[in-house]
Amino acid sequence: MAETAFAGIPVEAFEFYEALAADPSKIFWDGHKAQYLTKVREPLQALGAQMADEFGAVHLFRPYRDVRFSKDKTPYKTNAGAVTEGEGGTSYYVQFNVDGLYCGAGYYRFAPDQLERYREAVAGEHGEAFVAAVAAVRKAGFELGGEALKTAPRGWPKDHPRIELLRHKGIYLGRAFPPAKWLSTRAALDRITGAWRGGAPFCSWLDTHVGPSELPPEDAW
Repeated sequence: MAETAFAGIPVEAFEFYEALAADPSKIFWDGHKAQYLTKVREPLQALGAQMADEFGAVHLFRPYRDVRFSKDKTPYKTNAGAVTEGEGGTSYYVQFNVDGLYCGAGYYRFAPDQLERYREAVAGEHGEAFVAAVAAVRKAGFELGGEALKTAPRGWPKDHPRIELLRHKGIYLGRAFPPAKWLSTRAALDRITGAWRGGAPFCSWLDTHVGPSELPPEDAW
């Protein structure tokens, strides 16, 4: 079967999530699963196929929520997302829902060895370059995210000049786009890849000084 070219996120995909939010039941899901498959999953698969050469294989997130440890037992996610990891270690993320589109890139959560390398690099001679990279992407319209400690990490002074960055346990940049007509056209591909490329100074620093975890999977998390 020929590969389907990405032509945008169909309007029906947003309508599906609007209706799912209003009725997050299995009855609704079973009755509209075909709409999810053709209007949500297939366009995301097509998007991933067209970005794979530059950013790596794209993996779609499952539409089901993990409710084992949550008070909210709603079984289905009201958004669709996908992620890929570049050769250097940066993860690239895209998500859409009724509120629009979100693109992110970085290291969502550092493994222990990554966290050690990150803090040493931030505090060391390469730290000023990262401060400059963060300032550059913020000026370009990105927001900084990632879990961070409320105080200084153990062993680091609270008055360290780069303490804001040192407190991070993961760090990434992101850009949100509100609902717009271009989301349902091929222009969405350019916006997503453009956002990911726009974070290059930030992501390149992380890939150079942090990179992928070298721990076995069972130890990394």
